[in-house]
Amino acid sequence: MLIDFHTHTAASDGDLSPRELVELARARELAMLAITDHDTVAGYVEMSTGPGREYTQNPAGPRLIPGVEFSCRWSGTTIHILGLGMDCGHSAMREALEWLNLARTERGRKIAERLEALGFNGALDGALAEAGASQLGRPHFSAWMVANGHVSDHNQAFDRYLGQGKTGDVKAFWPELAQVVEWIVAAGGVAVIAHPLKYKFTRMKLRRLVLDFMAAGGQAIEIMSGYQSADQTGQLRRLASEFALEVSVGSDFHREGPYNPLPGVEIPALDGLRGVWERWLPTPSCAIGGRPL
Repeated sequence: MLIDFHTHTAASDGDLSPRELVELARARELAMLAITDHDTVAGYVEMSTGPGREYTQNPAGPRLIPGVEFSCRWSGTTIHILGLGMDCGHSAMREALEWLNLARTERGRKIAERLEALGFNGALDGALAEAGASQLGRPHFSAWMVANGHVSDHNQAFDRYLGQGKTGDVKAFWPELAQVVEWIVAAGGVAVIAHPLKYKFTRMKLRRLVLDFMAAGGQAIEIMSGYQSADQTGQLRRLASEFALEVSVGSDFHREGPYNPLPGVEIPALDGLRGVWERWLPTPSCAIGGRPL
């Protein structure tokens, strides 16, 4: 059975509209899908309460789970925390989304100031035009730089100006880890550490992150994300088992392409672990689409 609890649409930094993502997920026969755009639930809301509501209620599936990917700070590093199953209309979630929207706006202004100091005039207006109705982020500055001939491609934009440790890498505006987890839990959701190995922490530092995350109310960790080796998955399974965390899986899908994972991850053997997806099954032993869990 294929599921996916980590995907992105054009509401943040993905290429597909929410409808197009759901269509792709349906074509791939996903049983469950969470749209987890960066710091916004606009994509999910569009498909669950807006024009796409009837579309997603089609028995063909997939079942749509509320989701978001929040940016936050921990130990000097930007960490991403997924929120799954929360009430998007809850006051805590409204507060979180307003906070992050302002943070992204201020961050965008700071990135633009730094780029303009290097001679890239009009960076903010250009990035905002690229973003349109989407949440402003570094990919929009990258797109503007490519479109205006400042760099040859997106990789060069990040390698030279926007990537980690570069001029446009601005972190200071994100809320703290504990605050983000508190918002998600207060809104009835489950907080999940996204792509834990992406931060390149030592084993000891990763364990500290987990401990602080759990102290704030966090309950789950992503053990499969995008392209990942069996050894990496095993490392995260052991970490989840050590701390009795629930586990989640996702593609971190942003766009179609020869080197990009498509939506849909096969549910792994749990061997005593608990999957977050079990929260949305009718019963623990229920089958979805005629296929047993």
